[in-house]
Order: sequence, then structure tokens, then C-alpha cells
Amino acid sequence: MPARDTIEADLRLLLDAAIGAGEIAARFFKADAQIWDKGGGQGPVTEADLQVNAHLEQVLCAARPDYGWMSEESAPLTDLARLDKNITFIVDPIDGTRAFIEGQPGFAHAMAVVQHGEPVAAVVYLPMLDLTYAAGLGLGATLNGVPIRASSVKEPDEAQVLVARPALEAQHWPGGMPLLKRHFRPSLAWRLALIGEGRFDAMLTIRDAWDWDIAAAALIASEAGAIVTDRLGAPLRFNRENARNRGVLAAGAPLHGRLLQGLTGTAMTTSPDIRSTGEV
Repeated sequence: MPARDTIEADLRLLLDAAIGAGEIAARFFKADAQIWDKGGGQGPVTEADLQVNAHLEQVLCAARPDYGWMSEESAPLTDLARLDKNITFIVDPIDGTRAFIEGQPGFAHAMAVVQHGEPVAAVVYLPMLDLTYAAGLGLGATLNGVPIRASSVKEPDEAQVLVARPALEAQHWPGGMPLLKRHFRPSLAWRLALIGEGRFDAMLTIRDAWDWDIAAAALIASEAGAIVTDRLGAPLRFNRENARNRGVLAAGAPLHGRLLQGLTGTAMTTSPDIRSTGEV
């Protein structure tokens, strides 16, 4: 674990860089930014994504030239120089690009410092909503500078869960689908940060999750007291060659355990009763 003063310095750097990223995104928001399809099912990218990416790479790498660099918009699966670094920036310039394109404010800039596969400093910034989530390893998590804490809800039938509708298909729940109330937000990083905030009780994504989508917010949620694992209960690890984990499950300890039982085929006996709020 790095020294406290190192974590705090890196966190200040991320916070400063996030402000500049938000200013760039705001200039393009609802302003007909150019859009391209990345191909291969990777989805869209806009000129805002690329300019935010350039800003963050310039600011962060200039300040920490010995750190590695992984960003969704910087060939993360082919530029593997990051694997030789003990410490790496993992960045999603705009998480929720489709929301950004549609003029929805729920997109985020997600930035983490990862050491030996573990996030140690993190920021998730939603500039159009004036929300700044931040965390340092061992230092707790904050929203706009105020400490946050994950929910203590224990039972699935009391839980407000951030999850996309396809994850609620019975095939994903060999142990039985629990009672829950479904919600959704467009940014995966924001969904995880909301668990740290305690506004929702759990989040789940079944599909493999890219490092840049989850590294920052995973630290925020865990520092706020949530248990954060892959969908099968294994610890998340970052800056590996394939840059992904097997989905994400995040919740307070008792609720996490109950949901994990359903996902892994053990001892969940409640009947399906999914009450949905929000889109897809």
C-alpha cells in the first residue's frame, strides 16, 4: 500500500484533471459533437471523448511520467506497455457516451490510480450534475467533499438495485431470482459510485466489465463500506492484459451475500418479483 501522502497527492491530481475534463465535455454537450462508430460492437465515440482523453493523458502523464496509462480511447488492448508499470492510470474519458450523445447529463469522467492491480486513488466526476465522487485507499470515500457510506439494507425484497434488464433473465440466477426493485443509470461508473453514496442498495452487471468503466468507482464503493466483487464473488483485479472482469456485484455485506447466492446457484429460494424503475 502506498504512503498516505502519496495517495492524497494522486487524489488531488485526479480532482484537478477532472475539472478540466468537465469543462471540455460541457463545451460539446448538446452542441452536435462529431460522432464515429468504433466498429466491432464497441459503440460510438465522439470528438468530446477524444479531446477529454487527450487532456487527461497530457495532464496526468506529465505529472506522473513513471506511471502507466490505460484509457478506453488509447488502444488499451494493444498498447501493453502499462503491464510493465507498478502504478497505472486507468481512465474512461466519458463513461456513458450514448447518454452524452442523447443530451442526458448522467455521463461521467472516471479516473483511477491502480497499483499492483488494486485501485488506490479514484475520482468519478459528473460535470453536468455537479457530482464529484472521490476515494483514497484507507481514506474513505466522499461526495462533493462530504463522507459517504453504503447502504445497510440486508434483504433483497427491500433493496433498490441498479441493474440492466437482461441481467434479470432466469438463466443468470441458478440459485433463484431474488425479490428486488430495479433501477438504471447510463454510466456504469456512476452506478457503482451510487452504491458508495447509499442512494441505492446494490448494483449488478452480468456482462464482462472493462477496467476503465469500473476501476475508479469500485474503490469509491468499497471505501464507503460496500463489498465489490465480480458477478461470481471473486475480487476485482485491474491492469491485466485483457482489461476486464467477469461483471460486477456491489452491495453491503449481508445483501451482497444474498444476491451472490442467487447468482452462483446456492440456497436462494425466493420467487421472482421484479419491480422495475427506469429504462433498460
